[in-house]
Amino acid sequence: MLLKNHLIEVFKQASLENNFLLKENVVLKWVHRFGIDSLNDLLINSSLQKENQEQISLIDEVHEENQEQISLIDEVHEENQEQIKLELSKTFENIKEIKWESNHLQTSSSNRILNKDQNSKNIKELTYIKKLPLPNIKNLRKWINNDKKAS
Repeated sequence: MLLKNHLIEVFKQASLENNFLLKENVVLKWVHRFGIDSLNDLLINSSLQKENQEQISLIDEVHEENQEQISLIDEVHEENQEQIKLELSKTFENIKEIKWESNHLQTSSSNRILNKDQNSKNIKELTYIKKLPLPNIKNLRKWINNDKKAS
């Protein structure tokens, strides 16, 4: 490492620590070694490095904020995934329930058809058993009139 670079680093470190004695010592060595005309190089380099460090620290802060935002986004994403899973499971349960109900309806409708068939057989049997004494259509008017007179 060159002497200039070393003195710049020490001056920068002394500036960060607010160590005035060390800064003064570095300035004296710089002026003694390189002359008073080159003192601006020390101050400019150290101020540029100081600005660079400030920018780096700002970039680090922004990076940390971005990392926090990314972690929040990840948390929201995980919550959304869980909600989607819950909704899918509910939908799947609803589908199962609907299938079960449709199967139940199909079996009940087939049972109803069987019951209707049995009922129709029973009704036919009842009609064969109970024959009502109805006259022919031609004699219906006479039968109704006779019934009214009788009552």
